[in-house]
Amino acid sequence: MTSRRRLSKTVGQVLFWILIAVIFVYLIFPFYWALISALKTQSELIRTPATYFPENPTLQNFRAVFQNTAFLRGLGNSLIVAGSVTVLSLVVGAFAGFALGKLRFRGRTPSLYVILAMTMFPQIAVLAGLYAVIRTLGMPALPSLVLSYMIFTLPFTVWVLTAFFKGLPTTLLQAAQVDGASTMQTFVQILLPLTAPALVTTGLLAFIQAWNEYLFALTFTSIAPTARTVPVAIALFSGQISREQPFGEIMAAAIVVTIPLIALVLFFQNRIVEGLTAGAVKG
Repeated sequence: MTSRRRLSKTVGQVLFWILIAVIFVYLIFPFYWALISALKTQSELIRTPATYFPENPTLQNFRAVFQNTAFLRGLGNSLIVAGSVTVLSLVVGAFAGFALGKLRFRGRTPSLYVILAMTMFPQIAVLAGLYAVIRTLGMPALPSLVLSYMIFTLPFTVWVLTAFFKGLPTTLLQAAQVDGASTMQTFVQILLPLTAPALVTTGLLAFIQAWNEYLFALTFTSIAPTARTVPVAIALFSGQISREQPFGEIMAAAIVVTIPLIALVLFFQNRIVEGLTAGAVKG
């Protein structure tokens, strides 16, 4: 009976690790394919059957990407837009989360449901109307992108931070009030530092969404080519020959724009884990 249990446990562990390996390959393979495609020459890229390892690795695609002024300008525009969206979303979301999570006022619950309902609308449903409003107001492309992205990043940020502020002990707020601290001092000096894991997590998600967004960026920069963000710049790559698709340069550019996201995740990984697991264990 004992040997049968050991055999069953061993089989279960083997099947579990096989499943993990399959999931790992499934998730990593697209990134691996982008990397090896960026290291291939154009002739090897269009060869059939496809090769899974570059025969003559080259950095020519990466050199071409960094010599592309439109791509470099797109990197700068994406950094400005994504950074502005992240900062504004965190500032507004922190104040709103504190008010909705710790203060009592009429209409608090309906406000939360309205904020949650705003996340249910797809981007394409509001694109035409929002574009018409921005054109009527005559807003420049980059500020219009910042405000447009906040429509989708702010509700999520507010909802997550509200839940985080609710989880903080009310005794902290009461003790600060007894010591003579104002509501703003309590928020800035006591409660806000405790929400650092949640701020990092929501800020990173807002940055990634703004960094990778394509539909709004393509629409709002259609008449302002110098304001194109990096996803639009990559999509508009053109080859040296008519109707040629520079797949190698596109893959190299995709690798380049992914590096900042990986660096941010690795740098804030401890804070991200704290933010995702906050409130999971009590006692």
